[in-house]
Amino acid sequence: QREVLKKKLEDFTLDSPDVKKINILVAGQIGAGKSSFINSIDSAFQGRITSRALVNSSAGGRSFTKNLKGFTIKSGKKSLPFVFNDIMGLEPDQLTGSHIEDLISAMFGNGYKFNQKQTPTYKDQHYTCDPTLSDQAFCLVYVIAAETVQFTDERLNKLKITENERAKGIPQVIVMTKVDTACPLVKNNLRKIYSSKKIKEKMELCSTKTGVPLTNIFPVKNYHEEIDTEDDIDFLLLKALEQIVQIANVRLKDSTDKNDSVVK
Repeated sequence: QREVLKKKLEDFTLDSPDVKKINILVAGQIGAGKSSFINSIDSAFQGRITSRALVNSSAGGRSFTKNLKGFTIKSGKKSLPFVFNDIMGLEPDQLTGSHIEDLISAMFGNGYKFNQKQTPTYKDQHYTCDPTLSDQAFCLVYVIAAETVQFTDERLNKLKITENERAKGIPQVIVMTKVDTACPLVKNNLRKIYSSKKIKEKMELCSTKTGVPLTNIFPVKNYHEEIDTEDDIDFLLLKALEQIVQIANVRLKDSTDKNDSVVK
């Protein structure tokens, strides 16, 4: 199944002749593993542990990612038609980390500039008022650690962009990481992940807190201490990626059709 998924993603084509690569925005709580998720996806395709997106385990409660960074995923030497954009982490303090408007501006391709006190506006030098489809992201992926879902704080409130009028129509997905530390059953056997009551409860709670439907929540395990890739870890990662890419591609097609109708 791992090889079938991998081949399917390698052969994936976008539903728009004008867009060569589809952008996927990755946000998440501090320490949830969003950069590690990108690295783990890359590792699954490369067949070895990689670390292109820098990870700092001693960031002292602050985001290690300071700017919007794009990572094209490759399988061997072949570049696949999707790019992960890693944004600054979400922090509890309203004046630090990414904000809802940061996420929305990055999604719509208006630009992203980390500032502790304000989000990008049309007055900023690099703000794009009329972004093309290639500038936009077509899926917003939240990375949340399974072990922290039960804690309600401002970081989870920042995730609820579904309540923002400007954010309507943006596809949202949750990647739930660290499932092995949240459930002993899963830690002993990763294949038990979908039969684990504890993981199911975490997913349901996560859905309630963020407003993202269960069908768009994917439990995974990132590569952390491993020195070689493993089929069971790869399968969960690739399955999540397949769904993310499909969701993003539907959004791209809808946007392309909308643009075509406006031109006509």
